[in-house]
Amino acid sequence: MAKVDVVVPCYNYGRYLVDCVRSVLDQSIKDVRVLVIDDASSDDSLEVAKRLSALDWRVEVVTHGRNLGHIATYNEGIERADSDYFLLLSADDMLVPGALERAIEVLAKNPDVVLTYGECVSWHDELPIPRIEPTQRYTWSRHDLLKEICTTGTNVVPTPTAIARTSVQKAIGGYRALLPHAGDMEMWLRFAANGSVARIKAVQAIYRKHPNAMSNAYFAEAMSDYSQRQLAFDSFFEEYEHRLSSSHRLSGVARGALADHVFRCGITLLRQGRPKDGVRLIQEAMRIDRRLRYLPPVWQLFKLPSAEGRQRALSAVRVGVSHMLGRRRGALSGSQRKRGGGSGEEAT
Repeated sequence: MAKVDVVVPCYNYGRYLVDCVRSVLDQSIKDVRVLVIDDASSDDSLEVAKRLSALDWRVEVVTHGRNLGHIATYNEGIERADSDYFLLLSADDMLVPGALERAIEVLAKNPDVVLTYGECVSWHDELPIPRIEPTQRYTWSRHDLLKEICTTGTNVVPTPTAIARTSVQKAIGGYRALLPHAGDMEMWLRFAANGSVARIKAVQAIYRKHPNAMSNAYFAEAMSDYSQRQLAFDSFFEEYEHRLSSSHRLSGVARGALADHVFRCGITLLRQGRPKDGVRLIQEAMRIDRRLRYLPPVWQLFKLPSAEGRQRALSAVRVGVSHMLGRRRGALSGSQRKRGGGSGEEAT
Protein backbone atom coordinates (compact mmCIF):
# COMPACT_ATOMS: atom_id res chain seq x y z
CA MET A 1 0.00 0.00 0.00
CA ALA A 2 1.40 3.38 -1.05
CA LYS A 3 2.17 5.84 1.71
CA VAL A 4 2.01 9.64 1.53
CA ASP A 5 3.78 12.36 3.48
CA VAL A 6 1.97 15.70 3.62
CA VAL A 7 4.20 18.40 5.09
CA VAL A 8 2.35 21.42 6.50
CA PRO A 9 4.68 24.38 7.15
CA CYS A 10 3.00 26.76 9.58
CA TYR A 11 3.83 30.25 10.76
CA ASN A 12 1.08 32.11 12.64
CA TYR A 13 -1.66 30.22 10.80
CA GLY A 14 -3.14 28.50 13.84
CA ARG A 15 -6.63 29.71 12.93
CA TYR A 16 -6.47 27.77 9.63
CA LEU A 17 -4.59 24.67 10.77
CA VAL A 18 -7.57 22.50 11.78
CA ASP A 19 -9.27 22.88 8.38
CA CYS A 20 -6.01 22.12 6.56
CA VAL A 21 -5.06 19.02 8.55
CA ARG A 22 -8.63 17.67 8.60
CA SER A 23 -8.78 17.93 4.81
CA VAL A 24 -5.81 15.52 4.66
CA LEU A 25 -6.91 13.10 7.38
CA ASP A 26 -10.37 12.78 5.80
CA GLN A 27 -8.93 11.55 2.49
CA SER A 28 -9.86 8.07 1.29
CA ILE A 29 -6.15 7.17 1.44
CA LYS A 30 -5.57 6.41 5.11
CA ASP A 31 -1.86 5.55 5.02
CA VAL A 32 -0.84 9.19 5.29
CA ARG A 33 1.42 11.10 7.64
CA VAL A 34 0.80 14.78 8.29
CA LEU A 35 3.97 16.52 9.44
CA VAL A 36 3.22 19.97 10.84
CA ILE A 37 6.39 22.09 11.08
CA ASP A 38 5.79 25.14 13.24
CA ASP A 39 8.31 27.85 12.41
CA ALA A 40 8.38 29.53 15.84
CA SER A 41 4.86 30.97 15.54
CA SER A 42 3.81 33.69 17.97
CA ASP A 43 0.12 32.69 17.86
CA ASP A 44 -1.49 29.41 19.01
CA SER A 45 -0.26 27.35 16.03
CA LEU A 46 1.86 25.00 18.13
CA GLU A 47 -0.95 24.36 20.63
CA VAL A 48 -3.41 23.64 17.81
CA ALA A 49 -0.94 21.29 16.14
CA LYS A 50 -0.35 19.39 19.39
CA ARG A 51 -4.10 19.00 19.94
CA LEU A 52 -4.48 17.57 16.43
CA SER A 53 -1.60 15.19 17.08
CA ALA A 54 -3.20 14.00 20.33
CA LEU A 55 -6.42 13.21 18.43
CA ASP A 56 -4.81 11.32 15.53
CA TRP A 57 -1.53 9.39 15.59
CA ARG A 58 -0.95 10.21 11.91
CA VAL A 59 -0.21 13.84 12.83
CA GLU A 60 3.37 14.60 13.88
CA VAL A 61 4.61 17.97 15.08
CA VAL A 62 8.04 19.56 14.74
CA THR A 63 8.76 22.99 16.18
CA HIS A 64 11.56 25.49 15.69
CA GLY A 65 13.13 27.39 18.56
CA ARG A 66 13.52 30.39 16.27
CA ASN A 67 12.01 31.43 12.97
CA LEU A 68 13.96 29.90 10.07
CA GLY A 69 11.79 31.16 7.21
CA HIS A 70 9.66 29.26 4.74
CA ILE A 71 12.41 28.00 2.43
CA ALA A 72 14.34 26.32 5.26
CA THR A 73 11.07 24.90 6.60
CA TYR A 74 10.10 23.49 3.19
CA ASN A 75 13.51 21.85 2.84
CA GLU A 76 13.31 20.35 6.30
CA GLY A 77 10.02 18.76 5.28
CA ILE A 78 11.66 17.26 2.18
CA GLU A 79 14.52 15.89 4.29
CA ARG A 80 12.09 14.27 6.76
CA ALA A 81 9.90 12.70 4.07
CA ASP A 82 10.25 8.92 3.81
CA SER A 83 7.02 7.82 2.11
CA ASP A 84 6.39 6.95 -1.54
CA TYR A 85 4.74 10.27 -2.34
CA PHE A 86 5.08 13.82 -1.09
CA LEU A 87 2.98 16.97 -0.87
CA LEU A 88 3.85 20.37 0.57
CA LEU A 89 0.58 21.94 1.72
CA SER A 90 0.39 25.44 3.17
CA ALA A 91 -1.42 25.62 6.50
CA ASP A 92 -4.06 27.92 5.04
CA ASP A 93 -4.93 25.66 2.07
CA MET A 94 -6.98 22.45 1.89
CA LEU A 95 -7.28 19.28 -0.15
CA VAL A 96 -10.63 18.28 -1.63
CA PRO A 97 -12.06 14.76 -1.16
CA GLY A 98 -10.31 12.14 -3.29
CA ALA A 99 -7.31 14.32 -4.18
CA LEU A 100 -4.66 11.96 -2.84
CA GLU A 101 -6.35 8.88 -4.27
CA ARG A 102 -6.46 10.34 -7.77
CA ALA A 103 -2.83 11.45 -7.72
CA ILE A 104 -1.53 8.21 -6.26
CA GLU A 105 -3.45 6.13 -8.78
CA VAL A 106 -1.75 8.00 -11.63
CA LEU A 107 1.70 7.82 -10.02
CA ALA A 108 1.42 4.13 -9.08
CA LYS A 109 0.35 3.00 -12.56
CA ASN A 110 2.84 5.18 -14.47
CA PRO A 111 6.44 4.91 -13.23
CA ASP A 112 7.61 7.60 -15.66
CA VAL A 113 5.38 10.21 -14.01
CA VAL A 114 7.32 12.16 -11.37
CA LEU A 115 4.78 14.89 -10.56
CA THR A 116 1.01 15.31 -10.71
CA TYR A 117 -1.03 18.45 -10.40
CA GLY A 118 -4.64 19.43 -10.91
CA GLU A 119 -7.16 22.20 -10.75
CA CYS A 120 -7.54 24.47 -7.76
CA VAL A 121 -10.46 26.52 -6.45
CA SER A 122 -9.56 29.99 -5.15
CA TRP A 123 -11.51 31.05 -2.10
CA HIS A 124 -11.67 34.26 -0.07
CA ASP A 125 -11.76 33.31 3.58
CA GLU A 126 -14.54 35.75 4.44
CA LEU A 127 -16.86 33.49 2.42
CA PRO A 128 -18.14 30.01 3.39
CA ILE A 129 -15.78 27.15 2.52
CA PRO A 130 -16.77 25.83 -0.93
CA ARG A 131 -18.11 22.29 -0.99
CA ILE A 132 -16.41 20.09 -3.58
CA GLU A 133 -18.24 16.80 -3.98
CA PRO A 134 -16.12 13.63 -4.29
CA THR A 135 -15.75 12.39 -7.86
CA GLN A 136 -14.78 8.90 -8.95
CA ARG A 137 -14.51 9.81 -12.62
CA TYR A 138 -11.64 11.94 -13.84
CA THR A 139 -9.19 12.14 -16.72
CA TRP A 140 -5.52 12.96 -16.85
CA SER A 141 -2.84 13.47 -19.47
CA ARG A 142 0.91 13.77 -19.72
CA HIS A 143 1.72 17.43 -20.07
CA ASP A 144 4.71 19.32 -21.49
CA LEU A 145 5.03 21.45 -18.39
CA LEU A 146 8.50 22.71 -19.26
CA LYS A 147 7.26 24.16 -22.52
CA GLU A 148 4.13 25.72 -20.95
CA ILE A 149 5.97 27.49 -18.13
CA CYS A 150 8.52 28.88 -20.57
CA THR A 151 5.86 29.90 -23.09
CA THR A 152 3.72 31.68 -20.51
CA GLY A 153 6.59 33.00 -18.39
CA THR A 154 4.73 32.15 -15.21
CA ASN A 155 3.91 29.34 -12.78
CA VAL A 156 0.98 27.31 -14.08
CA VAL A 157 0.98 24.67 -11.33
CA PRO A 158 -1.31 25.32 -8.34
CA THR A 159 1.11 24.45 -5.55
CA PRO A 160 -1.47 22.83 -3.19
CA THR A 161 -2.19 20.25 -5.91
CA ALA A 162 1.42 19.26 -6.67
CA ILE A 163 1.90 15.68 -5.45
CA ALA A 164 5.33 14.24 -6.25
CA ARG A 165 7.27 11.02 -6.22
CA THR A 166 9.41 11.37 -3.08
CA SER A 167 12.49 9.65 -4.54
CA VAL A 168 12.60 12.18 -7.38
CA GLN A 169 11.98 15.10 -5.01
CA LYS A 170 15.00 14.07 -2.97
CA ALA A 171 17.11 13.49 -6.09
CA ILE A 172 16.52 16.95 -7.57
CA GLY A 173 16.96 18.69 -4.22
CA GLY A 174 15.15 21.30 -2.20
CA TYR A 175 14.00 24.86 -2.72
CA ARG A 176 16.55 27.56 -3.57
CA ALA A 177 17.26 30.13 -0.88
CA LEU A 178 17.71 32.84 -3.54
CA LEU A 179 14.11 32.27 -4.75
CA PRO A 180 11.81 33.01 -1.79
CA HIS A 181 8.95 34.06 -4.12
CA ALA A 182 9.48 31.92 -7.23
CA GLY A 183 10.90 28.74 -5.75
CA ASP A 184 7.85 26.68 -6.63
CA MET A 185 8.01 27.56 -10.35
CA GLU A 186 11.70 26.69 -10.50
CA MET A 187 10.98 23.42 -8.67
CA TRP A 188 8.37 22.38 -11.25
CA LEU A 189 10.86 23.12 -14.03
CA ARG A 190 13.30 20.70 -12.41
CA PHE A 191 10.63 18.00 -12.07
CA ALA A 192 9.64 18.45 -15.73
CA ALA A 193 13.28 18.03 -16.78
CA ASN A 194 13.51 14.72 -14.90
CA GLY A 195 10.41 12.84 -16.01
CA SER A 196 6.81 13.04 -17.15
CA VAL A 197 4.31 15.38 -15.51
CA ALA A 198 0.62 14.45 -15.30
CA ARG A 199 -2.17 17.01 -15.24
CA ILE A 200 -5.27 15.69 -13.50
CA LYS A 201 -8.44 17.21 -14.90
CA ALA A 202 -10.25 17.51 -11.59
CA VAL A 203 -10.30 19.93 -8.67
CA GLN A 204 -7.59 18.79 -6.25
CA ALA A 205 -7.32 21.60 -3.70
CA ILE A 206 -8.71 24.84 -2.32
CA TYR A 207 -6.38 27.84 -2.29
CA ARG A 208 -7.19 30.44 0.32
CA LYS A 209 -6.89 34.06 -0.79
CA HIS A 210 -6.33 36.66 1.89
CA PRO A 211 -7.67 40.21 1.53
CA ASN A 212 -4.97 42.28 -0.16
CA ALA A 213 -6.11 45.64 -1.50
CA MET A 214 -4.29 46.97 -4.55
CA SER A 215 -2.15 49.89 -3.45
CA ASN A 216 1.16 51.55 -4.13
CA ALA A 217 2.78 48.37 -2.82
CA TYR A 218 1.61 46.69 -6.04
CA PHE A 219 4.45 48.21 -8.06
CA ALA A 220 7.14 47.00 -5.66
CA GLU A 221 5.51 43.56 -5.53
CA ALA A 222 5.31 43.39 -9.32
CA MET A 223 8.98 44.33 -9.73
CA SER A 224 9.98 41.74 -7.12
CA ASP A 225 7.82 39.07 -8.76
CA TYR A 226 9.29 39.65 -12.21
CA SER A 227 12.83 39.74 -10.84
CA GLN A 228 12.23 36.48 -9.00
CA ARG A 229 10.79 34.78 -12.06
CA GLN A 230 13.72 35.88 -14.18
CA LEU A 231 16.11 34.59 -11.50
CA ALA A 232 14.19 31.29 -11.41
CA PHE A 233 14.57 30.81 -15.15
CA ASP A 234 18.25 31.81 -15.01
CA SER A 235 18.92 29.40 -12.15
CA PHE A 236 17.17 26.51 -13.89
CA PHE A 237 18.78 26.97 -17.31
CA GLU A 238 22.21 27.44 -15.77
CA GLU A 239 21.88 24.06 -14.05
CA TYR A 240 20.24 22.23 -16.97
CA GLU A 241 21.99 23.96 -19.88
CA HIS A 242 23.85 20.80 -20.91
CA ARG A 243 21.14 18.33 -19.94
CA LEU A 244 18.39 19.63 -22.22
CA SER A 245 18.89 19.83 -25.97
CA SER A 246 16.27 22.57 -26.17
CA SER A 247 17.61 24.66 -23.27
CA HIS A 248 18.90 27.57 -25.40
CA ARG A 249 15.65 27.88 -27.35
CA LEU A 250 13.42 27.54 -24.27
CA SER A 251 15.51 30.07 -22.36
CA GLY A 252 14.88 32.62 -25.10
CA VAL A 253 11.17 31.79 -25.17
CA ALA A 254 10.93 32.23 -21.39
CA ARG A 255 12.75 35.56 -21.46
CA GLY A 256 10.46 36.84 -24.21
CA ALA A 257 7.30 35.72 -22.40
CA LEU A 258 8.41 37.32 -19.13
CA ALA A 259 9.32 40.57 -20.88
CA ASP A 260 5.89 40.62 -22.50
CA HIS A 261 4.29 40.29 -19.04
CA VAL A 262 6.35 43.18 -17.71
CA PHE A 263 5.60 45.37 -20.73
CA ARG A 264 1.85 44.75 -20.40
CA CYS A 265 2.01 45.49 -16.68
CA GLY A 266 3.70 48.79 -17.51
CA ILE A 267 0.87 49.62 -19.91
CA THR A 268 -1.66 48.76 -17.17
CA LEU A 269 0.01 51.17 -14.76
CA LEU A 270 -0.03 53.89 -17.39
CA ARG A 271 -3.75 53.31 -17.83
CA GLN A 272 -4.15 53.71 -14.08
CA GLY A 273 -2.52 57.14 -14.25
CA ARG A 274 0.82 56.05 -12.79
CA PRO A 275 3.29 57.19 -15.47
CA LYS A 276 6.49 56.90 -13.41
CA ASP A 277 5.90 53.27 -12.43
CA GLY A 278 4.61 52.38 -15.89
CA VAL A 279 7.68 53.81 -17.61
CA ARG A 280 9.99 51.91 -15.27
CA LEU A 281 8.29 48.62 -16.06
CA ILE A 282 8.44 49.25 -19.81
CA GLN A 283 12.16 49.91 -19.49
CA GLU A 284 12.53 46.80 -17.32
CA ALA A 285 10.87 44.75 -20.07
CA MET A 286 13.52 46.00 -22.51
CA ARG A 287 16.24 45.01 -20.09
CA ILE A 288 14.85 41.48 -19.71
CA ASP A 289 14.50 40.89 -23.44
CA ARG A 290 16.92 42.92 -25.57
CA ARG A 291 14.86 42.25 -28.69
CA LEU A 292 12.28 44.73 -27.39
CA ARG A 293 14.84 47.52 -27.78
CA TYR A 294 14.65 47.11 -31.53
CA LEU A 295 11.12 45.83 -32.00
CA PRO A 296 8.94 46.86 -29.01
CA PRO A 297 5.29 45.69 -29.06
CA VAL A 298 3.96 49.18 -29.75
CA TRP A 299 0.54 47.73 -30.65
CA GLN A 300 0.04 47.38 -26.89
CA LEU A 301 0.04 51.17 -26.67
CA PHE A 302 -3.26 51.41 -28.53
CA LYS A 303 -4.97 49.74 -25.56
CA LEU A 304 -4.51 53.01 -23.69
CA PRO A 305 -7.75 55.02 -23.68
CA SER A 306 -6.27 58.49 -24.12
CA ALA A 307 -3.88 60.13 -26.52
CA GLU A 308 -1.95 61.46 -23.52
CA GLY A 309 -1.46 57.95 -22.14
CA ARG A 310 -0.30 56.66 -25.53
CA GLN A 311 2.15 59.54 -25.79
CA ARG A 312 3.56 58.75 -22.31
CA ALA A 313 4.01 55.11 -23.24
CA LEU A 314 5.62 55.95 -26.58
CA SER A 315 8.01 58.31 -24.80
CA ALA A 316 8.87 55.51 -22.37
CA VAL A 317 9.68 53.22 -25.27
CA ARG A 318 11.85 55.90 -26.89
CA VAL A 319 13.67 56.60 -23.62
CA GLY A 320 14.17 52.91 -22.99
CA VAL A 321 15.54 52.27 -26.46
CA SER A 322 17.81 55.33 -26.31
CA HIS A 323 19.07 54.33 -22.87
CA MET A 324 19.84 50.78 -23.92
CA LEU A 325 21.45 51.82 -27.21
CA GLY A 326 23.49 54.44 -25.36
CA ARG A 327 24.85 51.80 -23.02
CA ARG A 328 25.62 49.58 -26.00
CA ARG A 329 27.52 52.38 -27.77
CA GLY A 330 29.45 53.02 -24.58
CA ALA A 331 30.41 49.40 -24.32
CA LEU A 332 31.46 49.29 -27.98
CA SER A 333 33.56 52.43 -27.56
CA GLY A 334 35.25 50.89 -24.56
CA SER A 335 36.11 47.74 -26.44
CA GLN A 336 37.46 49.76 -29.37
CA ARG A 337 39.72 51.73 -27.02
CA LYS A 338 41.04 48.47 -25.61
CA ARG A 339 41.76 47.13 -29.09
CA GLY A 340 43.49 50.42 -29.86
CA GLY A 341 45.85 49.99 -26.93
CA GLY A 342 43.99 51.69 -24.12
CA SER A 343 43.68 55.45 -23.68
CA GLY A 344 44.44 57.99 -26.37
CA GLU A 345 47.58 59.16 -24.55
CA GLU A 346 48.99 55.66 -24.42
CA ALA A 347 48.23 55.14 -28.14
CA THR A 348 50.40 58.14 -29.07
